Amino acid sequence: MLSVLHIENVAVVERADVEFEARLSVLTGETGAGKSIVIDSINAVLGMRMSRDIVRTGERAAFVSAMFSPVGGAVLGWLEHNGYEAPDGELLITRQISVDGRNVCRIGGNPVTVAMLRELGSLLVNIHGQHDSQQLLDESTHLASLDSFAGDAEALDDYSEKYRNLLEIRSKIQKLSIDAEERTRRVDELSRIVEEIESAGLEPGEEEELTERSKFLRNAGRITSAIEAAYAALHGDEESRGACEIISSAVEEIGYIDDTSERLRAISSRLRELQYGADDVAEELRDMMIGFDFSEEETDRVEERLNTIFRLERRYGATIPEVLKTLERSREELGELEGSDDAVIELKKRETAALGEVEKAAAELSRIRKTAALELEHRICEELATLDMKAVFKVEISQTDLSAKGWDTVRFLLSANAGEEARSLSRIASGGELARIMLAMKSVLAESDDVGTLIFDEVDAGVSGRAAQRVAEKLAALGRRRQVLCVSHLPQLAAMADNHFLIEKREQDGRTFTSVTALDMQGRVDEISRIIGGSNITQTTQKSAAELISAAEKYKETLI
Repeated sequence: MLSVLHIENVAVVERADVEFEARLSVLTGETGAGKSIVIDSINAVLGMRMSRDIVRTGERAAFVSAMFSPVGGAVLGWLEHNGYEAPDGELLITRQISVDGRNVCRIGGNPVTVAMLRELGSLLVNIHGQHDSQQLLDESTHLASLDSFAGDAEALDDYSEKYRNLLEIRSKIQKLSIDAEERTRRVDELSRIVEEIESAGLEPGEEEELTERSKFLRNAGRITSAIEAAYAALHGDEESRGACEIISSAVEEIGYIDDTSERLRAISSRLRELQYGADDVAEELRDMMIGFDFSEEETDRVEERLNTIFRLERRYGATIPEVLKTLERSREELGELEGSDDAVIELKKRETAALGEVEKAAAELSRIRKTAALELEHRICEELATLDMKAVFKVEISQTDLSAKGWDTVRFLLSANAGEEARSLSRIASGGELARIMLAMKSVLAESDDVGTLIFDEVDAGVSGRAAQRVAEKLAALGRRRQVLCVSHLPQLAAMADNHFLIEKREQDGRTFTSVTALDMQGRVDEISRIIGGSNITQTTQKSAAELISAAEKYKETLI
C-alpha cells in the first residue's frame, strides 16, 4: 500500500508530506484548494504523462516520491524480472520533472524509464476518476471488463495465438492469389531484379576494396613521382651520391677510430643502424616501383565496377549485403509465385484446419465469458442493492465475426426500475447511477486483482442523500480489503473515513500555498461541519457532523 507521499514544488504545493495508513482515507477541502494536486502527484510517481507546467512558478523542478510498504505478489515479480529490489518489502519511487521538460525517474535510487514506471504503477495503484464512470457508456470497454472479472487470460492468449496464425495463413494466400495479369507482371519484375543483381556477381567487402584501389589509381602519377624521387635521394643517380652511400662512407670513416673511445663506439653503432634502415627503405621503395601495375584501362574498369555497385545500391539497398538480401527475398517470392497454384492449395488446407482451431478456441472463450457473465450479473446486482439501487444489471453477449478478441460482443444493460426493460447504460443511467454502477464494478473486480491501493477521485459526483450514505458504506467496506483513498465533497463519506486529510489553500507574501493536514477528531468535526453548512458553521452543523462520525464508527464496527 501507499505509506508515504512527499511532494515538492508541484503547482501551489511548496512542500508536503502525507503519511497514509490502511483502510479508507478521505481527502476533503474547498473547491480549488488543490485536492487534484495530490492525485496528480501520485499519478506522477506511477509514470503517467505529466506536463512541465506542474512545476511551481519560480522553481526549476518538481519532485515527488512515494513509499509503498509492504509490497508483494505481482509487484515483487515485476521488480525481480526487471532487475530492481524492494528491501524488506519497501519500495521507494521518485520522479523529478524539470521546467526544461526532462524527467528523472528512479526505483530505490536506480534509474527507470517513464514507460517502465507506468507498467509498475499499474500493479501498485488503480486510480478511478469521474471519467471512469463515463467510460461505462463506451460499450467497446465492456468486453475487457468482463474478461477481467472472468480471469480468462490463458484462454484469451490461446485464442489470440491461433487467430494470429490464421491471419498469417490468409495473408500468404492473399499474396499468392493475385490475378493472372498481376502475377505475370510481378514475376517479370522479380525476374528482372534477380537477373540484374545476379549478373553483377557482387561480393561482400568488394566495394571497400574497389574504393581503396580507385583512390590509389586517381593519385597514381603523384605517388609514382614521389616514390621515384625518394628512391633517388636514398640510392643516388648518375649525377649525385645517394643518402645510403653517404651514410656508408660515414660508417667507414668512424669505423677506423671507434675503438679509441666509448662515445665513438656508440656513434659508430648508431650510424650502422641508420645505414641498415636507409638500405631497407630504399629496397622497399625499389620493390614498390617494380611492382607498380596500373593503367588507364584499369582505372576505367574500377570506376565502371563502382558505378554498377552504386546503381544497384540506389535501387535495392544502401550496402552490398542489403542488395544481396533483396536478391534473396526476390528469389523466394519468385519461387512462391512460380509455384503459387500448388502453394495456394496447400495453404487453403492449412487455413481450414487453422479456422477450426480458432473457432474451437473462440467457443471455449465464449463459454467462459458466458459463465462469468451470469456471476457478474449476480454480483453487481448485489452490490447495487447495497448502494440503494433496486436495479437489474445484465450482461448481453452476442456472436459476431471473428476478431482479435474472439467472436463475442459484450454490452452492459441496466433496468433501473422494476418492470422496465434492461437497456444500454447510455440511454437510461444518470450521473449518480453511473457513479454507483462504476463503484459496484470496481468493488467486484478488486477481488480478482492484486493491486493494493484504490484511489477514487470525486467519483461520488451526482450522488446525495441515502445513496451517498450507501456509497460511503461501500467504500468503507472496500477499505477493509484494500487501501482506499478518496477525494470527496460528501459529508457522509468524510465521516466514514478511517483517516481524514484536509487540503487547504492560503496566501502569504503574495504567493499561494496549499497544505495537507491529517485531522484529529475536532478537526474532522469542523471540516464536516463546513461541508454540511459551508462557511456558516453553527453548533447545529457541528452536532450533525459529530453524529455522522459516531454513526459511521458504529457501522464500521459491523464490518469484517
